[in-house]
Amino acid sequence: MNSFGRLFRLSIVGESHSGSVGIIIDGCPPGIALIDKDFDADLSRRKSGPIGTSARMETDLPVIKNGVLNSTTTGAPLYIEFQNSDKRPDDYDNIKHTPRPGHADFTAYKKYSGFNDYRGGGHFSGRLTVGIVAAGVVAKKIMPGIEFTTKLIEAGGFNDIDKNDIDKNDIDKTVESAIRANDSIGGIIECRVVNIPAGLGEPYFDSIESALAHAVFSIPGIKGIEFGAGFAAATMTGSQHNDSIIDADGSTSTNNSGGINGGISNGNELVFRVAVKPASSIPQQQGTIDLRTGNRVNIEITGRHDACFALRVPVIVEAAAAIVLADFQLIRNAYLA
Repeated sequence: MNSFGRLFRLSIVGESHSGSVGIIIDGCPPGIALIDKDFDADLSRRKSGPIGTSARMETDLPVIKNGVLNSTTTGAPLYIEFQNSDKRPDDYDNIKHTPRPGHADFTAYKKYSGFNDYRGGGHFSGRLTVGIVAAGVVAKKIMPGIEFTTKLIEAGGFNDIDKNDIDKNDIDKTVESAIRANDSIGGIIECRVVNIPAGLGEPYFDSIESALAHAVFSIPGIKGIEFGAGFAAATMTGSQHNDSIIDADGSTSTNNSGGINGGISNGNELVFRVAVKPASSIPQQQGTIDLRTGNRVNIEITGRHDACFALRVPVIVEAAAAIVLADFQLIRNAYLA
């Protein structure tokens, strides 16, 4: 399905080279100030422009179609739309029957019996994440005291020692190397969130980890997620991994749990990292099949594509985290009412 959330609920709409894409947000509380310019900062973080990103340059101007009156949310569903003004659907005529390796072309064809929009990935395209970013902006307004820091900490296998500040020059060099090789690279993104109250989340199926993983894996190209110490926890002893509690607020001396115990926020910093795969569209000859004949053929992908789309993903990951936390905050408010 194309919906997510319980009280703060999203429905994502549109296709990469259709007329528009957008997001419907149901459950947004009334009385929240909201204007077009509120979206500028986060939408600009997602845009193309840096070396290694796609040459497709959409304006990404949000049009609030419903749910706002006099610059304030009404409590009715919000619908925020973005026009696809720089679309080139004809670029994909040559791959209609030859699914691109690494893309959702083949699985979409099978799921929708060949009626899927194949142009630029259609409904599976990263283009639709502009709506997720917009929803993240609204979600942050529900939790004004919560602060996010999200950044690319590794690109193409390069990372700094303490993973606090990867050198942009090194990123550029790694991306340029991939471009020269007609290839692409992936990366790792870290999200840190502070001022989360203790008590958000549910045990088991709606734990913070479960909900965040659900939301984050909805972002095209995400292949892994870890919280706190993550996979390194498997190499630690219990005495090393346990976070000693040092005050009545639940502050801990370390944060190997990533701010979560039993699926519930413990009041410490939420920390998680995600792995982003290399972009699948690369200007190299690749093997696939012709869906009409079943015969193996070679294709070469042309057009406008990212050599490192991980550069544009931090704000999308941050938005997914904000959406999940806003939903949990509204659920928590209902409990306490």
